[in-house]
Amino acid sequence: MRVVTIGVCSLEDTLKEVVHAWKTGEASPPRFSFATHELFWRTLTGKRWELLGAMAGAGPMSQRELARRLDRDIKAVHDDVHALIKAGLVDRTDDGGIVFPYDDVHVDFMMKAA
Repeated sequence: MRVVTIGVCSLEDTLKEVVHAWKTGEASPPRFSFATHELFWRTLTGKRWELLGAMAGAGPMSQRELARRLDRDIKAVHDDVHALIKAGLVDRTDDGGIVFPYDDVHVDFMMKAA
């Protein structure tokens, strides 16, 4: 089972994780980090979470198939898929399909008092 962690993490903390992995030789688990909570929520809207949920563990598919599974308009799915591709969460396949190569998503962030 492939699990990806998506969260909010400063560039400084992300670099610390990379340096630790490099020094110890430990492979880092898959992770996507957003610099701010605002960017996290702007990128991962409710509809985009639905896309990731439908794609998780499903393997490669077309955008049309994804729209059919979610009973959504293909244009709206296309726009959301491209936002997720731009964020690096969804990949294109060689034959033009799309894939979210993970089975599960773990969300990890903390909100601190100002």
